[in-house]
Amino acid sequence: MQMLMKQRVFSWFDSYNVYNAQGNTLYTVKGELAWGHCMRIYDADGNELGMVKEKVFSLLPRFAIYDRNGYLGCVKKEFTLFKPQFTLDYDGWWVEGDLFEWNYRLHNGQGRIAAVVSKQLFHFTDTYVIDVMDPQDALVALMLAVAIDAEKCSNN
Repeated sequence: MQMLMKQRVFSWFDSYNVYNAQGNTLYTVKGELAWGHCMRIYDADGNELGMVKEKVFSLLPRFAIYDRNGYLGCVKKEFTLFKPQFTLDYDGWWVEGDLFEWNYRLHNGQGRIAAVVSKQLFHFTDTYVIDVMDPQDALVALMLAVAIDAEKCSNN
């Protein structure tokens, strides 16, 4: 399953539209005023599915992720010298990025690649392609991509 995550052009907060390969809206991500980044994820019908919220008092960036049933885990950037790496205390998932921080591989608890996130260059706003191997992992993959983009925005 492939998703295209595009940041909205005129928005005061982190906001994205997420489309499938046919151009239909799958998700909407809406940022809100908060201490640190806070983004809520909605389905195409406007039902809230989850939230990504930055934990502001930590040495390295951390983001709590929630689905509609509650807390799923925390995305944490690890200290590395070259390739960015994030861990997620959700079923052993972890994330490995490339040297330029444009492409990421999301690994599930079994070590298999669950999704690949690729930043698309030469766009007016942040645009990512998210290739998800199992459609059931789409929401978690999207929340990880949102957290990683928010972390990159905080460091710029």
